[in-house]
Amino acid sequence: MNERNGLVTMKGRPVTLVGPELRAGQPAPDFTAVGTDLQPVRLSDYRGRVVVVSAVPSLDTPVCDMETRRFNAEAAGLGPEVVVLTVSMDLPFAQKRWCGAAGVDRVTTVSDHRDAGFGLAYGVLIRDLRLLARAVFVVDRQGIVRYIQLVKEVGTEPEYGRCSMRSGRRSAEERTAR
Repeated sequence: MNERNGLVTMKGRPVTLVGPELRAGQPAPDFTAVGTDLQPVRLSDYRGRVVVVSAVPSLDTPVCDMETRRFNAEAAGLGPEVVVLTVSMDLPFAQKRWCGAAGVDRVTTVSDHRDAGFGLAYGVLIRDLRLLARAVFVVDRQGIVRYIQLVKEVGTEPEYGRCSMRSGRRSAEERTAR
């Protein structure tokens, strides 16, 4: 498996990411994660919709909490053509508890704890910690990666203006208009 060093830090220390380096314009790798109902959730389940995938280390940390709440608030105005998935290594039970406590109902949380399939396919698995690096991917209705933001320091939020879900919405609207 491909290992990449120095792209991301955690508390200022470089970590090793496992998996390929994805690029915008490539087909998005399908993955299977576990939903809060313990059922499989696949990226391909959302074909025909724009999917914003937010990878976070753990919902039970302050930055992941803030990020997921923000995506939840923004998702409320995006309409049914845009889906927001937050992927972490948290167990589905912990994700369900966290969503209930945080009032998150527009973001779908999925767990990569079983086999790290998402982390490996998207190149965001932190090797020594078995956590996901913070990243945002926007996948268009045809399953093509249109935007990638790998956050340099795991403990910081993504640049929301750059990964605006509204751009994903515009992409969906432009395709609908054609």
